[in-house]
Amino acid sequence: MATEGLRALLLTATALLVPVAGHAQGRPLSAIDWLSDTVARPAPRVVPEAPVRPLGAPEAIVTTPLSARNLDGVGVLSVKTTGMDPQFWARSDAEVLKAKLRDEGPEPLPALRDLIQMLMLAEVDPPMHSDGQGGFLLARIDRLLSFGALEAAQELITAAGPPTPDLFRRAFDIALLLGTEDRACAAQRASPRISPTLSARIFCLARGGDWGAAELTLATAQALGHVSEEEVQILRRFIRPEAYEDEEPLPPPARVTPLNLRLYEAIGEALSPSGQPLAFAHGDLTPATGWKAQIEAAERLARTGGIAPAQLFRLYTERRAAASGGVWSRVQAVQSFERALSGAAPEKAASALKTAWTEMASMELEVPFAEHYAARIAAHPWPEGEAQELAFRLRLLSADFANLLPEDVPPSEEAAFLAGLAQGRATTAPPPDNLARAIARAFPGAGEPPLPSGAAQGLMRDGRMGEAALMAIDQVTVGALGELRTVTEGLVTLRRLGFETAARKAALQLLILERRG
Repeated sequence: MATEGLRALLLTATALLVPVAGHAQGRPLSAIDWLSDTVARPAPRVVPEAPVRPLGAPEAIVTTPLSARNLDGVGVLSVKTTGMDPQFWARSDAEVLKAKLRDEGPEPLPALRDLIQMLMLAEVDPPMHSDGQGGFLLARIDRLLSFGALEAAQELITAAGPPTPDLFRRAFDIALLLGTEDRACAAQRASPRISPTLSARIFCLARGGDWGAAELTLATAQALGHVSEEEVQILRRFIRPEAYEDEEPLPPPARVTPLNLRLYEAIGEALSPSGQPLAFAHGDLTPATGWKAQIEAAERLARTGGIAPAQLFRLYTERRAAASGGVWSRVQAVQSFERALSGAAPEKAASALKTAWTEMASMELEVPFAEHYAARIAAHPWPEGEAQELAFRLRLLSADFANLLPEDVPPSEEAAFLAGLAQGRATTAPPPDNLARAIARAFPGAGEPPLPSGAAQGLMRDGRMGEAALMAIDQVTVGALGELRTVTEGLVTLRRLGFETAARKAALQLLILERRG
């Protein structure tokens, strides 16, 4: 069963489709180069050359069982849920798509990041030239991991059924990062097709309380030269920590992985997830971690959709701030805003809203803030002026922006333009600047959106919808940094592909968040 946080993430992703109301040797480098070495790979098997077939002899017939499942079509969001065409990826080459997913580029807007997550989770037909072994599935999982969306990635791995070595490797690391090591080890024992590395085997033997077997395995592996000196040192201390109490701490590993992260933590020499890839931030969300570190990890993850906003704001309001400045200023601002929303003094609430917005904007957390508070903001009376305008913008940053659009729009041309854009008509008021004009060209009014041009037109004509969508996301993301024409093209393509809500959300975020480099 999906956890509460995963449900929230999936709801955010699928909401983008709802109609708007009113790395290993010998293989390609993975986008995820921090994976633990937990699966032993067999030595390459030398296949003898096939005998030369006599001229005119019939060709051998190669058969594939019809019941074999193509892993590249695995997903957790059905076509009925997403509204996507089942052929969304089918007419694109699998290798082309994998390369595009590995090339992450600049950080996308929250709306486009949510759209990417939904595309990664969708259950549609596999792409062309897929070998059925899950290369495209791995690329999708790795893209989710790059956002820190571990639970969503785990759901996709689970949906694939009995794990391949590459899927197991990712599932094992996800469990380590989420603090569910025992589950990872249980999965290792329950997967007879998976041969764990000696480090992983020793780790799980010790976690299961079989310290003697763990020590014997390590001694044998060391005698045979199957483990590095670095592994020997950390595993010795992990198995018998009391024998090394007076020793100097170990130097940090050359490469931090989820496995050595947990090993160092177990011997009392914890490695900070700070400065590590985003997925490692989950390691700081456990109760064993200090409150400040938990908040900072949650901020990193909430900013990229790795956790639901509610998880961050529960942490902000868990206890009183221990000091001032930095993270504590954000804690104080959120707590003051919570109190003000429950009070009856509009002026006090207006001041608290402005302070909270400033603190959230300093960490690019405006959208999680809006997602968490938009409904309550919509129900609260705001005095005319800056607070009313800010409350209006926050409502437009929420997932339910169309339903939370107020009848009384603040009396400014910019607010009028934003209100029209939220309804898909960017012609109800003059666009206030060049970016707004580029956006308006993608939303000229009622009826069918404009036709895409350039490369997008050819991709859509050939039915290569997935490629078109990924290109459009890049166009909007990069275009906002200066080439405004591509903003228009990207938004038009998203609309023609049926991602109307995502297009509107992205346009609103471009204008309200001012993410222009």
